Amino acid sequence: MNISYNWLKNYIQTDKTPDELSLILTNIGLEVELLDKVQSIPGGLDGLLVGEVITCEQHPNADKLRVTTVNVGAEELLHIVCGAPNVRTGLKVIVAPVGATCHPNQGEPFKITKSKIRGEVSEGMLCGEDEIGLGSSHAGIVELKEDAAVGSLVKDYFQIQDDFVYEIGLTPNRADAASHLGVARDLAAYLRTNYTLSDVSAFKASEAQGTAVVVDAAEAAPRYSGINITGITVQDSPDWLKEKLNAIGIRPINNVVDVTNYILHDLGQPLHAFDADKIAGNKVVVRYAKEGEPFVTLDGVARTLAAEDLVIADGEKPMCIAGVFGGQTSGVTESTTAIFLESAYFNAVTVRKTSKRHALKTDASFRFERGTDPNITVYALQKAALLIQEVAGGQVSSTLTDIYPAPVQPFEFTVNYGNVQRLIGQAIPAEEIRAIIVALGIEIVKEDAEELLVQVAPYKVDVTREVDVIEEVLRIYGYNNIELKSQIKASLNTAEKPDKELLLNQVADLLIGNGYREILNNSLTKLAFVNDENTAVRLLNPLSSDLDTMRQNLLFSALTSVSYNQKRKSPNAKYFEYGKTYFKTEEGYKEKQNLGLTIAGAQAEAQWNVADTKVNFYNLKAAVDTIVKRLNIQGLQTAEGDARYFDYGLSYMKGQQALVTFGAVSTANLKKADVDGAVFYAEFDWDLVVKAIRKNVIKFQEVAKFPAVNRDLALLVDESVAFEQLKTIALKSERKLLKDVAIFDVYKGDKLPEGKKSYALSFVIQDDEKTLNDKQIEAIIKKLIINFEKETGATVR
Repeated sequence: MNISYNWLKNYIQTDKTPDELSLILTNIGLEVELLDKVQSIPGGLDGLLVGEVITCEQHPNADKLRVTTVNVGAEELLHIVCGAPNVRTGLKVIVAPVGATCHPNQGEPFKITKSKIRGEVSEGMLCGEDEIGLGSSHAGIVELKEDAAVGSLVKDYFQIQDDFVYEIGLTPNRADAASHLGVARDLAAYLRTNYTLSDVSAFKASEAQGTAVVVDAAEAAPRYSGINITGITVQDSPDWLKEKLNAIGIRPINNVVDVTNYILHDLGQPLHAFDADKIAGNKVVVRYAKEGEPFVTLDGVARTLAAEDLVIADGEKPMCIAGVFGGQTSGVTESTTAIFLESAYFNAVTVRKTSKRHALKTDASFRFERGTDPNITVYALQKAALLIQEVAGGQVSSTLTDIYPAPVQPFEFTVNYGNVQRLIGQAIPAEEIRAIIVALGIEIVKEDAEELLVQVAPYKVDVTREVDVIEEVLRIYGYNNIELKSQIKASLNTAEKPDKELLLNQVADLLIGNGYREILNNSLTKLAFVNDENTAVRLLNPLSSDLDTMRQNLLFSALTSVSYNQKRKSPNAKYFEYGKTYFKTEEGYKEKQNLGLTIAGAQAEAQWNVADTKVNFYNLKAAVDTIVKRLNIQGLQTAEGDARYFDYGLSYMKGQQALVTFGAVSTANLKKADVDGAVFYAEFDWDLVVKAIRKNVIKFQEVAKFPAVNRDLALLVDESVAFEQLKTIALKSERKLLKDVAIFDVYKGDKLPEGKKSYALSFVIQDDEKTLNDKQIEAIIKKLIINFEKETGATVR
C-alpha cells in the first residue's frame, strides 16, 4: 500500500520530516518497506532561476542566434547565446545557469556548462518547455509573467512540490489503515494531535427522484448509498488530481473514474460510477446472481456467475460484481453525461469468496474483503460528488439514497487497567492508558478507577475484545518503550528428543564449515518438476503456470538456483537447503522435511596454483558420509540411486526406506532446468534422519594406546560385486579387531578374465588392549579371504 506524505498533510499538521514519519509509522505497526521521493516533473526544476533579458543582440556569426545578457539576481549579468525566435529585451524567462541539470522530455538529462557558441561565450541556457519537462512545446523559450521575481526559484514560481511515498507492508488485520485517512488517524494518535476531515457542507442534494434502488440481499449489502449527477463532461483530470494518483502508482483514466480512485485511497471507501443512461429501467437492484448467469467484466473477460455472487444489476442484467469489478457495458466513457454514483458497505465474507472464486483481485476487493467502515459511505459520497462537480462540472440531480435497515453496532466491552499492565509487562500509568485509548478514537462510555467501558467504532474490524485494545495501547505507547529486565522468568518444558532445531543448526554449521552456502527456494514449482502427478498438490488459483504445484523434491529448486547463477557467470555451486515437500495421499495431504545438497562447477575458485578440477560424485559422497558419521547413524545398507533423477548414484537405506539418495543428476533433468554441465545432488529424508538418531547415545572411549596395523589385499571379483558388499562381509567376519575397510584401487582391463574386475582393499586392524602379533594378523586376513571366496567367489590376485 502506497501513502503520500503530502496527502497525509491534508489531514494532520506536523513538522516531522518524511524520514521521521517513516520511523514513527514502522514503530506503530505500519511497517514502511520503502520511502521513495516522487517528483511531478522530472528533476523538479531544481537549480533553474527566473531571469530577465536585459539586452538582446544579433549574433555576429550566425543569422538565427541572439547574444543576450540576462539578470538572475547575481552581481553580474549572464552572457547567454539563444536561438529561440521569441527571445527579446525585457522578457522574463527560465534560466538554467552553469551547473544546473535539465531533464528534457526526450533523451537523457544534461548538465549546463560554460561554452562558446560560434565564438561567443554562453553562461547558461534560456529554457523551452520541452527542454525541462514542463510541457511539450518546442516553439520557443517559456515566457513568464511580468511580475515574476528575478532570481527566484522556478520551482517556487510554478509551485512545484516534491512528494515522498511510503510503501507500507499492511498486515491483513489492519483494514482500518488501508487509506490516507486511516494512516493519519494512527499518526494523530501517536503525535497526540487532531486530524481534520474535509468540509462537505457545500454538498446539496436535489429533491428530485433519481435512480430507484432495491436491495434484495440485505445480509450481503447491509448499507447501500447512491446519488445521481448530471451534466458532467468526461475528460482528462486536472494536473493536481493526476499528480496525486501518479504519486501512489495509480494510472489516471478520466476525471470521474479518477475521483472514485482518489476517494478509495483517501478514505478507504470504494465507489463505483455507472453511466446513468445505460441503467435499464432507471433501476438499480442489489441481488445475488443467478446460477450460471453470464457477465462480461471491464477487462473484456466473459465470466459465469455463481448463485453466491452479489451483483449490482439494473432492470435487466448485472452491471457490476459487487465490491469486486465493474462490467464492460455500464462504465463511464467519454460520451457519458450523467452518472449514478454508488457508495456501499458489503459483507466482507461475500466479497472475499467471490473475489477468490473468479480470481479477481482489485483495490476495491482488497478493502471490502477485509472490512470497510459502514459509517463513512454517505460522507464519501458527498466528498466525491463535490470533487466530480469541481473537475467534471454538472450538478447533483437527485435525493441521496441511503438504505441502512440494520445499522452495524460498535463493539462494546470493558478494559481493565490491571490487565493492560499485566499483558504488556510494564506499569503504565492509568492516565496514559486512558489518553491513548481516547487518542485512538475509542469512546469511553463509563469508567472507574479500575476499568473502562468502551465502544469501538466498526471500522476497527480487529478490535473486538479487551486484548485487542491492549494491543492498540501497546502499539501507540511503543514497543521500544518496554524495558528489558535483567531477569526474565520462563517456564521450562521438557524438550522433544532430539532437539530438531539444534540438529538442523549443527548440520548447517558442519556444511558451512565445508564451504557450502544455504539457499532458500519457493515451495511452489511447476507440474513438470514433480515425482508423480497423481500425488501432486495442485493450486486452484496459481499465480502462473511455473508456480502451480507444491514441490515433491528439492532437486529442481536447487537446479533452478544453479541455472540462475550460471547465467550470471557464477558456475561454481556448493549449496544446501532445508525445505518441505508435499504430497496428496488417500488419507489426505502430507508434508515432509528434506535436506538437499548440490555441487557443480569447479572444486575451487580459479587461482594460479590450483588446478581447474571439476567436482565429482566422490566430492558429494564425502559430504554425505560426513553428515552420516556426524549424526552417528548406524546400520545403513547401500542400494542403487533413483533412476528417475540420476544417471548413476547410491541410496543409503535404513531398513526399507531411503535415508539419503545421491548421484549425478541425469541429462534429461538438467535439460528441464536449463543447466549446463554436470551437477551432483543428494537429498536426505530429514524426518527419517530425526527418527534414526532418536535413540542415539553419546559414548566416549580413550584413545587407543596400541598401534594399528594396515594390511592390503587385491581381490579378483565379478563385475556385479560392489565394494560395500565386501566391506559388509569383512566387518561381519571380524567384529572386534577390524576397525576400517577402504578401497584404494579398481582395475578393469585386458589382462583380466571377461566379466571380472580387481579391487585393492586396505584393512585397519587394532586391539585396544595389547599389541597385535603377526600370527593374529594373518589369522584375521585368512578368515577374510575365506569369507570373500565363500560369499562372492572372489580370488586373491
